Amino acid sequence: MNLKSIKIGKFETENNLFFAPLAGFSDFAMRDICIGYGAGLTFTEMVSCKGLLFGNENTENLLYCSPSEKIKCAQIFGNDPVIMRRAIEETPLSNFDVIDINFGCPMPKIFNNGEGSALLQNPALAEKIVYECSKSDKPITCKIRIGIKDGEFLTEDFVKAICAGGAKLITVHGRTRDKIYAGEPNYEEIAKAKNSSIVPVVANGGIFCKEDADKMQSLTGADGVMIARGALEKPWIFAEILGKDVKVCKKTLINEHIDRLLTRYDDRTVSIIFRKQLCLYLKGEKNSADLKQKLFTYKDTRSIKNAIDEFFS
Repeated sequence: MNLKSIKIGKFETENNLFFAPLAGFSDFAMRDICIGYGAGLTFTEMVSCKGLLFGNENTENLLYCSPSEKIKCAQIFGNDPVIMRRAIEETPLSNFDVIDINFGCPMPKIFNNGEGSALLQNPALAEKIVYECSKSDKPITCKIRIGIKDGEFLTEDFVKAICAGGAKLITVHGRTRDKIYAGEPNYEEIAKAKNSSIVPVVANGGIFCKEDADKMQSLTGADGVMIARGALEKPWIFAEILGKDVKVCKKTLINEHIDRLLTRYDDRTVSIIFRKQLCLYLKGEKNSADLKQKLFTYKDTRSIKNAIDEFFS
């Protein structure tokens, strides 16, 4: 990969390897771990602008950041330009440096409400959203998909619309909404996005190793890559792409991840919310099936740590 920094408004990233916003996974602890391994930029889980304005407590928890985040980026979703701008200008979003708008979420609950990837069908409204949100004086970035259905691509027109609205960076997930996360990314459509854009384009989809990142940049010409599930399974992927010699002890990583979460949440909450991530850490480990089943019976982190110590002993 051609490693470099990327400018987003007045901000400049450490490098062009980004950790994706992932609902239920990319909390402050996971972002902190990815930054430790070399991620150049991270984003919060997506938060609802309406939820923010109406005081959803969980939304504020999603926006908690660690001191390691030198550029604080929050991802939001919605479909009302005025409400979205209001949300950006009020606490806690007012404390963020960069705001990313989700135009790619494929989940039915979001899509059927006219948000996320549903907006790919309405580039005029998307342009208005970006334009209005830009009035907050914060750099606005956008994460998109290449269309709703395979073969019916919306990439080029949508990229031009959000550029016209004032987007400072665009991340393109190279799959249509109907593919969710399945199949090979469409490198050609990401390349079209790059060629249609006047701002940096970051490519997302199917990156699980250094070779995948190299291939993505080579075939698309993208300015950088965003890593999602590949980073959940092995957050040290950033160090590997950067060419750093890193030795990973999964037991230590898991214990440190739990301890980070305990600085923010009570013990029982951590034992519940960490289960999905722990299953990803254990992916590929021999004889881990029984442990994965037991995880969903544990009610405290001590039980989890004891089980992990025993498994890796």
